[in-house]
Amino acid sequence: MPELPEVETTRRGIAPHLVGRRVVGVAVRNPRLRWPVPPQLASELSGHQVVGVDRRGKYLLLRIGLGTLIAHLGMSGSLRILPARTPAGAHDHVDLVLDDGRALRLTDPRRFGCLLWTRGDPLRHPLLAALGPEPFDAAFSGDYLFRRTRGRRLAVKALLMDGRVVAGVGNIYANESLFFAGIHPGRPAGRIGLARYDKLSAAVRDVLQEAIRAGGTTLRDFVGGDGQPGYFGQQLRVYEREGEPCGVCGDSIRRRVIGQRASYFCPRCQR
Repeated sequence: MPELPEVETTRRGIAPHLVGRRVVGVAVRNPRLRWPVPPQLASELSGHQVVGVDRRGKYLLLRIGLGTLIAHLGMSGSLRILPARTPAGAHDHVDLVLDDGRALRLTDPRRFGCLLWTRGDPLRHPLLAALGPEPFDAAFSGDYLFRRTRGRRLAVKALLMDGRVVAGVGNIYANESLFFAGIHPGRPAGRIGLARYDKLSAAVRDVLQEAIRAGGTTLRDFVGGDGQPGYFGQQLRVYEREGEPCGVCGDSIRRRVIGQRASYFCPRCQR
């Protein structure tokens, strides 16, 4: 699933081509995404200018006219800028046609993504209202994590992936951040001290920043807004490296299911 770096990479890729452009048409080939594409989308968007492209967690916010288009890439989705006349493939479900002859195209083979429209404050939308702080916000700190975890037995990796605690940290980057912080992913969150949470919050930011600089992680089919893959996968230290030697100590990377998600860690470096 595209996580924060992949979504931010997409945002940075499409924003320069969208902001200031006017939507002249909407082509919905298949409205059956995770939630149905609103039938009024063409009438709401057509003739209006794109004034901003923002991100909240794993959601993209396209500010158009009197409202906001909330987009999520689901498990395998992508948004790309391409000539509007480019023939559509089987999984190219929605085009926003622009006044310069290009289009923003949503491709989503599994149809787990979404395009939703709101005229209200998008940050109060039910999908976004309960999200925790962004990892790069000052509110996300070791002290914040320490306070949120007192008395909790939940595994720290599961907590880190809870969007209500911090927005956008998915499975790949939770694994990598915990490795750099030296924390075992299965350790109960309430049994980790403030100093270690300081290291973890810093590791989360560092890992995400490195991933954004690399254009995200391509493990199967992610591409950015320009159609290019991300290269952070070449820098992964533990994720999907079961049985390979740890780059720090040489011990074998292990795999364990935590919170129904595969977790990878070094048994020597992470405690």
